[in-house]
Amino acid sequence: MKKVLSIAGSDCSGGAGIQADLKTFSAHGVFGMSVIVSVVAENTSRVIDLQDIRPDIIEKQIDAVFEDIEVDAVKIGMLPQPECMEAVAGRLKQYAPANIVIDPVMYAKNGCPLMNPDAIDTLIKTVIPLADLLSPNIPEAEKISGMEIRNVEDMKKSAMAIHEMGCKNVLVKGGHASGSALDILFDGNEFYSFDARRIETKNTHGTGCTYSSAIASNLALEFGLQEAVRQAKEYVTTAIQHSLSIGKGHGPTHHFYELYQHGLKK
Repeated sequence: MKKVLSIAGSDCSGGAGIQADLKTFSAHGVFGMSVIVSVVAENTSRVIDLQDIRPDIIEKQIDAVFEDIEVDAVKIGMLPQPECMEAVAGRLKQYAPANIVIDPVMYAKNGCPLMNPDAIDTLIKTVIPLADLLSPNIPEAEKISGMEIRNVEDMKKSAMAIHEMGCKNVLVKGGHASGSALDILFDGNEFYSFDARRIETKNTHGTGCTYSSAIASNLALEFGLQEAVRQAKEYVTTAIQHSLSIGKGHGPTHHFYELYQHGLKK
């Protein structure tokens, strides 16, 4: 069985963060592991508070996994502070895992900041160069690239600018744009488009976590990058289409729709 590690924050409501990552890993038939960098008291409506984990405890969690278990892919989500970023980057350089997918989480669904705004320079200098794939949404791509994104051409320009920061591939996600849900992948030479119809629902809590975890799972399963993204796009679109009206705010996506529909195989 392939094994995938998530390094991210904990969402006690179960729709995003570590919880969404582990559900996505399980839905893809890979063994999920976790390193928690922050405990976030949140639900579908708001973030109440959060407490970041000490950098040395983050390092020790990473050590605990890598000293004992082979890791086929790593998904990185919320990294709230520069010290956290440096701890994670230091250990990833030490263990040099394959297939590092980084989702640069900056805000919760309700707009609450999950990354210290002063940490953006550390993200660019320390974390982004480690990514085999960086998967920002449009607001995150704007923050990282320093340019406004109004159309597909702007998405491509921002992807090029971010690629120059050292990551191998960039996937700019179009979920915050109008029209269809078009994502642009740039590998340093070519652009690739991944499109899907936009699903009208407020229940999109954790979509970025789910999408990036699906990509990491597919890479661990030895699919090429384009196919890994294509299958992940299909998976997250289905999860959104059958999202769950749980809570009073933005409900979660349905990570196990296919399983719930068809049950366990006999």
